[in-house]
Amino acid sequence: MTNRSAGTSLDAVSKRIIEVLQEDGRMSYAAIGKAVGLSEAAVRQRVQRLLDSGVMQIVAVTDPLQIGFSRQAMIGIRAEGDTRVVADRLAELPEIDYVVVTAGSFDVMVEVVCEDDDDLLELINGKIRAVPGVVGTETFVYLKLRKQLYNWGTR
Repeated sequence: MTNRSAGTSLDAVSKRIIEVLQEDGRMSYAAIGKAVGLSEAAVRQRVQRLLDSGVMQIVAVTDPLQIGFSRQAMIGIRAEGDTRVVADRLAELPEIDYVVVTAGSFDVMVEVVCEDDDDLLELINGKIRAVPGVVGTETFVYLKLRKQLYNWGTR
């Protein structure tokens, strides 16, 4: 999902649809309609508009450990030149699942999911540091994931 600088204006019903789907992304349009007071067809149209506009995505969230990815890390990246260009190049790497341009000690932060430490080392040395504009990295290896939620709603 790309980040938009100006938020999309959502009415209360669209916000409630998002919240319902965050509770159960497999809920039927009919069940959502009952929860928000709309017909199944109206819910289907609204959900499609939310998807088409990039306001939300409906995806399966996996546990990386259970599917063979034992190493997760956040990598702080120092860059020279246009950090947006560096971030865009990093975002093209399939091992990277999160890219954000930041202010502070690092110019870009990325989250990675790897099979093991050897894959992490290859990713950092062979791919991330090879991106033009990357001048340094600092890796924060995840030892234990304590909380990861995607249900922040539409507050």
